[in-house]
Order: sequence, then structure tokens, then C-alpha cells
Amino acid sequence: MTNKTLVVIAGPTAVGKTTLGITIAEKFKTGIVSADARQFYRGLPIGTAAPSKQELDRVPHHLVGHLSVHDYYNVAMYEKEALGIINRLFLTSDHVVVVGGSGLYIDTLCRGIDLLPDPDPLVRKQVQQVYDQQGIRGLRQWIRKVDPEFAGEVDQANPQRMKRALEVFLVTGTPFSSLRKQQAKKRPFRIRKLILNRSRQDLFDRINKRTQQMIERGLVEEALAFYRYRHLNALNTVGYKEVFSWLSNTWTLHTAIEKIKTNTRRYAKRQLTWFRRYDDAAWFHPDETDRIERWIAGNDAASIS
Repeated sequence: MTNKTLVVIAGPTAVGKTTLGITIAEKFKTGIVSADARQFYRGLPIGTAAPSKQELDRVPHHLVGHLSVHDYYNVAMYEKEALGIINRLFLTSDHVVVVGGSGLYIDTLCRGIDLLPDPDPLVRKQVQQVYDQQGIRGLRQWIRKVDPEFAGEVDQANPQRMKRALEVFLVTGTPFSSLRKQQAKKRPFRIRKLILNRSRQDLFDRINKRTQQMIERGLVEEALAFYRYRHLNALNTVGYKEVFSWLSNTWTLHTAIEKIKTNTRRYAKRQLTWFRRYDDAAWFHPDETDRIERWIAGNDAASIS
């Protein structure tokens, strides 16, 4: 496997990962494995900006739309499933492409999952009581107090991630962010990790434009079909939450759309904060296709950030 290369294409939402990933996969005659936790669930192609049918037809995609919103799924399950697919793809190609913006899943695939302890039921109940009584704001305040590093990286709208970090802290007495920094597993293949980025204004303009396109393509109707399942973790994500608030008469539709734009921009900032921790990744503009292809092949240098 030493002559095999895993190409990881990461970056903030709306930066252009899907388009570049397909181009690179076609160039190296291989498939794509998703590392986008939102796109794991079927029936949600608009709100998750999943690859279109035409894009899926161009290159085989794996772990896209393979779960029901009712399915339980975690990073350990992802690691096992993704590595199995990657090993199969390496049987017929020297390269495999991973595309996504979910940093935790990318870290798990490249470094392995940390052996974090399962929480005591009483600890889990304690954290849940705080959430029930104080809501997500209570979790945010608690996380900022005990683990400010993780608070700066975690999706502030994802209570499950914050509850898990608090459970680990209460069991071990050690911040979740510290425990994640254990010795990385050695993978039997090379990993070429690249981060895509654009100017701040360009990225934000793309986010705003894509939000409008999602509305025009039927995001509201898609969310309405899943409204009764809005309590599920798979739907606790930007785009659906805001539309659900409109459907619940909390906001006007105009306000919900503007909130989607704002919260997506904030999510993109958090993604970039996460990826800036990587000291083994090269940064590119998505339009630098030729240079990226040479870099993957080892024929071009790139700035490592």
C-alpha cells in the first residue's frame, strides 16, 4: 500500500469541493468517499448541497445518502466503513479521493479515532438535565468554561457534540480537546491533504447565492417533508432548523432565509478555524486545478499552513 495515495479535499462549505473532487477523481480514474456528515443522509439533497445526479453519474461516490435520518451513526462506524471502501478502491487505482468539510470525520479517517471513554449513565443524565433546563445556551456556557479550545471549534448549534464533550470531561476530568490529541494511527497509504479557500467576500457571496438557489430548488418543500422528524440529530443542521422555525411560526420566511445565510457563514468560519490546525495540509484556490494535480502527483510544491 506504500504506493497508494489518499487525496483529502477539505474546506469550508460552498468553496467548491464537489466540483474539484470530481475533476481530480476523473483525472486519477478513481472514486470519491464523502467526509461530509450532512450528506450521509438520503432524502436531503437540497439542504445538504449533495452532488447532483449528473455529478454522481460522472464519478462513483461512496457514503452519500446511505443512511436514513433515523439511523444511529458515529465517527467510529464511519472510520470502519470508509476504510473498507478505500481499501477496495485501492485494488484498482493508486489514488482515492475524499471530499468533505466535516473536520472530525476527516481527522478520524486520517489519524484514527481516539479511545474516549463511554460516559456513566448518571453523567449522561446530568448533562441532559442541563440541556433540558437551560437549552443549548447552557451547554455553550459550560463548554466555554471547561474546554475553551473545543468551544472555539465545535458547531455551536450542535448539542450532541457539546453533550459528548461534557460527558467525557466529567468522566475523565480532562478537556475533550486534549484527549483528541493522542498518538495518531499509522495508515498504510500516503495521505495528501489539501484545503480549499477563497477570499472572504467571494466565499460569503457564494454562500448567499447558493442559499437562494436552494430555496428556488425546493428547500422549503424538502424540509416540510421531514418536519415531523425535526427533533432528530440528522436534521439539527443549518438550513433545516431555520425553515423549521418558519414552519413553527417563529420567524417569517424572509427572516429564516437570512438566518440560513448568516448561520452558514458562521459555520464556514468555524470550519476554517478547524482546518487551520492542520500542519500537514496545503492550501489552494479551487481554480488552481492544474497545480493541484501536479501537487498530488508530487511534481509541484505548495504552501503548507
